[in-house]
Amino acid sequence: MLSFPSLIDGHDADHEKWLYVVRAGALLRDEINVLKLKRNLDRGLLRDTDDPRVAGRVGLSTTGQVAAAAAAARRAQPDWGAAGIDERIAFARAVGERVRAHTAQFTDVLIAEGHPRRLAVWEVASALEMTSEENLDRVRRQLCEIGRVGQRETRLVRKADGVVAVHPPHNAATANSLLAMGALLAGNSVVIKAPRSAPFGTAWFWREMVWPVLAEMGAPAGILNVVCASPTEVLDQWLHSDDVDDLMFFGESERGVAIGHQWHARGKKAILELAGNDGVLVWRDAEVEHAVTALTECFYGSSQICMVPKYAIVHADVAPALLRGLVDAVGAVRPGYPEDADSLLSPVLKQGDYDVVLKDALEAGAELVHGGRRLEVDGSPDEMGPFIEPTLLRVDGLAAAADLDAVRRETFFPLLPIVVVDPGDAGDHRLLLDCVEFLNRNRYGLRNSVWSRDEHVIDTVCRRLGNGGILKVNDSHIGQVAGLPTHGGTGLTGGPFGEAHYPVLRTSHLQAISIATAVEPRSAVFSSVTAL
Repeated sequence: MLSFPSLIDGHDADHEKWLYVVRAGALLRDEINVLKLKRNLDRGLLRDTDDPRVAGRVGLSTTGQVAAAAAAARRAQPDWGAAGIDERIAFARAVGERVRAHTAQFTDVLIAEGHPRRLAVWEVASALEMTSEENLDRVRRQLCEIGRVGQRETRLVRKADGVVAVHPPHNAATANSLLAMGALLAGNSVVIKAPRSAPFGTAWFWREMVWPVLAEMGAPAGILNVVCASPTEVLDQWLHSDDVDDLMFFGESERGVAIGHQWHARGKKAILELAGNDGVLVWRDAEVEHAVTALTECFYGSSQICMVPKYAIVHADVAPALLRGLVDAVGAVRPGYPEDADSLLSPVLKQGDYDVVLKDALEAGAELVHGGRRLEVDGSPDEMGPFIEPTLLRVDGLAAAADLDAVRRETFFPLLPIVVVDPGDAGDHRLLLDCVEFLNRNRYGLRNSVWSRDEHVIDTVCRRLGNGGILKVNDSHIGQVAGLPTHGGTGLTGGPFGEAHYPVLRTSHLQAISIATAVEPRSAVFSSVTAL
């Protein structure tokens, strides 16, 4: 059994309490007995165990340990921030090599925590992409720009904010915590909180993949700290701590925006990664087969991650073919144990919300095209099943879609509304402008994508669509692109300062430097001053 104490100033912390992580597959097979086992372990009624149903344990940090982690980060940061960018890029490259050597174990850790295998494979691939040479080259350019003005060398340099506290979400904690790599590249030190409900993958990654690299290169011990504690208590402690400068917060929009206001009122920076409600526009000339494949990405993890398609706007000319293709594609998406080779769906946490949203949509005139049933792990219908069959809705027209929570609000369950739009007498150009306006009115703003082979359509969308941090054209909606960000957005996704999220930029600030390379006459040097 793997055991991960808190990492504070380069040392393992002592713990009186531990959180034990049981394998998600074991929980699906025997929920009552596995939960009983976990409860007895968490309460200390059972001690060390070799039970294969237990993946590992993570130490529960005290208030004092959380404070010590922040203090250690503060002490260590100046030396790390002063290190050359080449050294920090070499660190990131070494982490990427270590992850590549441990991809199978990384995948297994995510599966143990409940991520379906295909989702876990995608997450590991994304982790590798973050340390690709294309990304590291962009980081180098972002952190320092050198030029000349007359006899002066000018530098525009990103300087680290200091100590960055990272609060990942419970539904995809490990993958999202990886954004802290950008904070480290910028020269910050970090304190990462593994969520109590899903601490295993986060603790494993930072303890097993990142810390050994830092230790081997002789980095200051307090650069990386990993804790696990109550989210409310930790956030309050960080807010009032003189040892924490920035917060990288992942979570629901309402709570996240409120937290952002609190941090800004204290003169601190809050970097928000909140909800998503991604839209996809499929135009009349789209390659339907490829668009179907991209829309099926909605059902990764039963749509319980933010950056998947949540609704589609489809031109009436291709709607019949696209709906047929989607029905065939999602019919092959079935539940299963996380470790199964083709596993894609996860048990749905918000089943009650799904029922309400689906009922309201159907009563408002939406058509159920596919799905709507509870399923057992073997795919058989069961009203008490933990899974939900991938659900497709047809909605006719933007006006009808504008009033549906299924379209206008983030949904966290496997439901994909297809909004069919017809140009009518107004024509395609007017319809295209209306579709872009609809996407722009989305209160969220993570990703959007468009499918069309018409250069005019593509150009119109690219020029007019201001909402969202990322726009994909004729491409996988969830796929990563080397050199481009994976997160970030506008509206309820990123708050009032939201944009495409490059962590090296969001956790640093710009400093301008001028270095005279030759002594000029005094009159020339001060001419601009005396002119004032």
